[in-house]
This record gives sequence, C-alpha cells and structure tokens, in this order.
Amino acid sequence: MKKKVTAVFDIGKTNKKFFLFDQDFKEVFREYTKFDQIVDQDGYPTEDLHKLQIWLKAVFNRILASEQYDIKAINFSSYGASLVHLDENGEAISPLYNYTKPISEEIVNRFYQSYGPALTFIQQTGSSKEGLLNSGMQLYWLKYTKPEVFKKIKYSLHLPQYLSYIFTGIPLSEYTSIGCHTSLWDYNKKDYHNWVYQEELHKILPPIVSTETSINMNYNGKRIKIGVGIHDSSAALLPYVRSLKDPFILVSTGTWSIALNPFTSTPLSAEEVSKNCINYMRINGKQVKASRLFLGNEYKIQVQKLAQLYGVAPDYHKSVSFNEQAYYEITKEFEHLFKWESIENTPKVCKTELPYDTFEDAYHHLMIELVKLQVNSIQIAKGSEEISKLYVDGGFSNNDVYIKLLSHYMRNMELRTTDASLGSALGAAISIADTKLNSKFLKKNYALKKHVPLIIK
Repeated sequence: MKKKVTAVFDIGKTNKKFFLFDQDFKEVFREYTKFDQIVDQDGYPTEDLHKLQIWLKAVFNRILASEQYDIKAINFSSYGASLVHLDENGEAISPLYNYTKPISEEIVNRFYQSYGPALTFIQQTGSSKEGLLNSGMQLYWLKYTKPEVFKKIKYSLHLPQYLSYIFTGIPLSEYTSIGCHTSLWDYNKKDYHNWVYQEELHKILPPIVSTETSINMNYNGKRIKIGVGIHDSSAALLPYVRSLKDPFILVSTGTWSIALNPFTSTPLSAEEVSKNCINYMRINGKQVKASRLFLGNEYKIQVQKLAQLYGVAPDYHKSVSFNEQAYYEITKEFEHLFKWESIENTPKVCKTELPYDTFEDAYHHLMIELVKLQVNSIQIAKGSEEISKLYVDGGFSNNDVYIKLLSHYMRNMELRTTDASLGSALGAAISIADTKLNSKFLKKNYALKKHVPLIIK
C-alpha cells in the first residue's frame, strides 16, 4: 500500500531540496541538487529559473509516478526579496534579479525623497533601507530604469508564489512574502503602503490570499492539494507558533542570528530601527518583530583569526566545551578586547590584543562578548512584552559555550534548544495541513532540550 505524503520543495540560494513528509510530519524522502548561476542583462549572477523549473517538474512527476508514495499535497518554501515578472502569456520576461545586486543610489534617494522621510517609512513598513533586499524597491527600480521590461509585466510574483504558479498557473500573493522586508506593506494600515498605489504597482501584484490557502486541482490525472508557498523564515517559525501556548522568542542562528518575537503589536520605535530591528510577518498577517545580528559571520571571522594566532586546526573551536573556571577568571575584571569586522564596535576597540596563553581562554572571552551582543539583540526583540520562554535553533544551538553563557545571562527566561534542520520545509508542510499541533510536537520532531542556568560561584 502506498504511503500518503505531503511533498515540499525548499528552495535556497545554494541548495534546492525536495522532501516528502508522512502524516505525522516525519521525513520519509529527500533529494538535493545545486545549479550553476547564470547572469542577468547587467552581468550580475542570479538564479537559473529555466533549469529550476525543469528540475521541479521532473522530480515531482517522477515521485508522482512512484509505486511507493501517494502525494496528497505539495507546498513550497523559499527565500524572499525575489520577484519573478510574468508577461500576459505567463512567461518570465526577465531574469530573477539577485537581491544582492547593487542599484543606483540616485534611484534609492529619489524614492525616499518622494515617500520618506526614511525613518517614518521604515517604521511604517518594518523594512530597513537595503536596496533590492526590499523587493518593492525592485519594482520601483524597474519602472524607472528598465521601462521596456516594466511595461510588459502582467504580474509580479514573489519566488515562493512563482514556484506554486509553475504547478497551478494561478498568480497569487500571500502575507509572509509581502511582509518580509519588502517595503510594500504598511503595518499600521494592514494594507499596501500608499506609495504602492501611487505608483500603480497594485495592478501587477496578484490578489492576496492566506498562506494556509491551497488549491485542489487535477494534476496529471491525480487530485492534489497545492499550496501557495511561504517565505522560508516565516515557515521556520510556524511549527513553534502552532505548537506552543505561551509567548516565546525564537533565536534562529546561522550567518545571521535573528531574534523573532511573534507576540508584539507595537510599531517599530525609532530606537528599534536604529538597532537593526525590522518586521517579518506571520501567516495570518500579524507582525513579527525581528532583531538581526551578524553573529555567525563575525564568529567565523574571529575563530579563523584565533586558530592562526594559537596554531590550532581551523575547526578546533568545535571541540571547546564551557569551562567555568575560565569564565570566572575572565569576568573578574572584564573588558572588551575584540575588534569586530562585520558588527559595529560598541564600545570602540581599535585592535584585538589578547593576554591569553591558550586558544580555550581566548575563545571563552570571544564567546562572552558575542553572547552579550546576542542578549542585547534578544532584549530588543522582546521589548516590554512579558515573555518567559526562549528557543534557539540553528548552528549555535549545538555550541556548548554559547548555550551555557546564554542560559546564564538570560536566567530570567526558560531556555530550550531545538534541532530544526528541516524547519522551513516542515513549516511549509504544516501550513497547508489541517492537523493541530501540541507541545509534544517539538519534543518529538525537533529534539527539544531544556537548559538549566549555571550556578557560578
């Protein structure tokens, strides 16, 4: 008898992944691939949409014909800030412009002169000033620098919705993609910002539906429920929102460490904006306050330097466990010693000068400084809300020194770590399922682990 499954395409910038989940959301199949990038008209690297579409169809059709699995539903998770522009025939009329592509400061300044001031605009849209990382800016840029492309656009779809469109042929928009640093959404009005209407961009943005929407259709002779896609960060948050009753902060760690607060209703303050705080969006359109820190990137830079300085292997840092005595000695008369390369230095350190004889001691000092920054980032996301639960997933969830220090400095919150390696894909599967989750879900599917604060002598 065939196993009933939900299929999910989880499309990252590097890895393209396909998963099958059973009715208990257990992974039963996965397939990965990578594509070489192509370049856009300006020679800038970008996604090969044609190759991606061929792979999506080939993988899905192969699994659909399988004697082992019975696909009941399919959904899509992908990175945001990326639009696919379709003409009246439903064909992509331009490359998918990479959100790291630089654009003219003149265009950006003109935009904020027309629709600013910048601080007010950022507070309204929950989107910092970041060029094409604001997908709304891409539409403005296209309209005024590539009018011959812009006038051919019938619909502009965010990438997760384009993936769904490949299978349904129905152009749609949904909240999580619209609400994630796009500069399109006014969180106060709960509608597109006025500038979108003034530039008449609403005419090429498809109808908005709930992220939980699915389309029941006949695909290759089989009845399948097809989701509308979901932004990957919002997808990773969803299993927590669905399974936990009490308010919480989720710290998603990696290159960026992002503290997510889905339980806030207050607009971003000027101070929060100045501290790199933006909004993400839940599947129901509610805001998620997100405090961002380039923690993983800075960590990578600094441990490479320490490895060279102390003559140890590049991955030696992975074997270092928390040492209480080292912590005690370092914090007796603590001072900041590290000069950051990718994070603003506060207080200012002109040069890294370390008094330690061992890598372990220097590493502990580094982690104390980084975790203090992390604590500050969590406090920014938390604001004045009464929240006592703290969850950490991603790369740092397995770092013993980071977790011990965080549980110590955040002892007023209950800290738990999770192994959410399937986070975005699992969130996409859950978003179109009718199943209700409970608190046991994280324990069962995410290796939930509770951490008790240290008792420092």
